[in-house]
Amino acid sequence: MPAGEHIGVFDSGYGGLTILQEIVNVLPQYNYIYLGDNARAPYGSRSFEVVYQYTREAVHRLFDMGCRLVILACNTASAKALRTIQQVDLPALAPEKRVLGVIRPSVEALSRYSVNGHIGILATRGTVASESYPIEIEKLYGAGRFKITQLACPMWVPLVESNELTGAGTEYFVRKYLTQLFEQDAEIDTIVLGCTHYPLLRPLIARFVPPHVKIIGQGHIVADSLADYLVRHPEMEEKLGRGGHVSYYTTDNAGLFERMATVFMGHEIVCSSVQIC
Repeated sequence: MPAGEHIGVFDSGYGGLTILQEIVNVLPQYNYIYLGDNARAPYGSRSFEVVYQYTREAVHRLFDMGCRLVILACNTASAKALRTIQQVDLPALAPEKRVLGVIRPSVEALSRYSVNGHIGILATRGTVASESYPIEIEKLYGAGRFKITQLACPMWVPLVESNELTGAGTEYFVRKYLTQLFEQDAEIDTIVLGCTHYPLLRPLIARFVPPHVKIIGQGHIVADSLADYLVRHPEMEEKLGRGGHVSYYTTDNAGLFERMATVFMGHEIVCSSVQIC
């Protein structure tokens, strides 16, 4: 493994690869470790306690593997575990290290996209139930700035992981959820894809929304936010190793992960299996 400390990117499975790809495009000079907890995925339907436990274990594993900074490239983990890890675990166990999520950067970007303040959030059941997006929006912008409509899309992740990105069945479920969303608020002008799998369905999603509606994927937003973070925290940036090397790990079958990664990244990778606990 290359020398120097790494940036870790964690997800419960494959979706975080869409975040990693954008981060590497924006910040290719650093070394990265991607960890997918595929053996215990999905996280979306699990309790707060279980998601926190699993995420904490994965973060500690990435720290042990040489990561100084970890990005939770998973909306469910960001919603259910990030705050406790930041406020409880890091001060006691690793005060010099940092863990960041994907929800806050996405919320910060809303003011650049929405004209009328009507926002749709498409996410997993776990992220929707956590109310993390409405809570972060109110904390950042105050009450009443945006009208938020959330909708869980439970069929989208299995469709993506089955590589069913087109076809009649996928079109049915994409149209179904978007119809439900606009039935709740016909004035939505901005949609946040609040799950890292959903960008793979973006071309299909765009077919079933009005042309003026903006569709926000998280990858480039998180990448730009990380770049800004490193500029503002030179004490962190200067300790990161250079070389542009990316290592991939999964808690499940490495061969399966390699095959699925081509769906998310469009090219082949080499992956290794690892145990978290």
